[in-house]
Amino acid sequence: MPVRVLLVDDDDLMRAGLRSILASDARIEVVGEASGGRAAIGEARSLTPHVVLMDVRMPDLDGIAATREVLSTAPDAKVVILTTFENDEYVFGALEAGASGFLLKRTSPEGLIGAIHTVVAGDALLSPSVTRTVIDRAARQPRPAAHTARDLGRLTPRERDVLELVARGLSNAEIAEALVVEETTVKTHVKHLLGKLGLRDRVQAVIFAYESGLSTPGSQG
Repeated sequence: MPVRVLLVDDDDLMRAGLRSILASDARIEVVGEASGGRAAIGEARSLTPHVVLMDVRMPDLDGIAATREVLSTAPDAKVVILTTFENDEYVFGALEAGASGFLLKRTSPEGLIGAIHTVVAGDALLSPSVTRTVIDRAARQPRPAAHTARDLGRLTPRERDVLELVARGLSNAEIAEALVVEETTVKTHVKHLLGKLGLRDRVQAVIFAYESGLSTPGSQG
């Protein structure tokens, strides 16, 4: 089954370019387009896409608010924010709204296609610069929040190991190699730790790892 993608951008030329790029991969099907955030909500409801590529700056409803509404309508969808801008407001606004990834519009065609497959597979989707922003924000917090530290105690030692490696940006295959286990075992650990912590995906897991104090900026490999 191809990955069903919904394109959301108020720039007609940008949508046409994205459609052309994604058409080069037979495993991806663009099922619809929307020129604004409000239209995206209805399209997501009727088209049930696997991935929504969402612009940030749109006139009727911005991408952050639209992401929140789309996910309330289609909770199984993965929203990937596509933007020209890279700053705290957009990064954290998108992630707090439930976005599964954040890509800059200067991403290469190959990078965009790879990103769609990455997010569908459940892996983290943050550019290194965005990850750096997440880490820097966590580093400015004086101490772990009580509830995050308490939640961390729900994890088994191996789940904590997996979470720490997820926070470093490792894929399931890389974690499996590091821990000398099967990749399916890693996937099971990730699923369990997300469930125990009440997290939507690996992006939220990265944020949690830093907020809880499990990972620190100095622990990045």
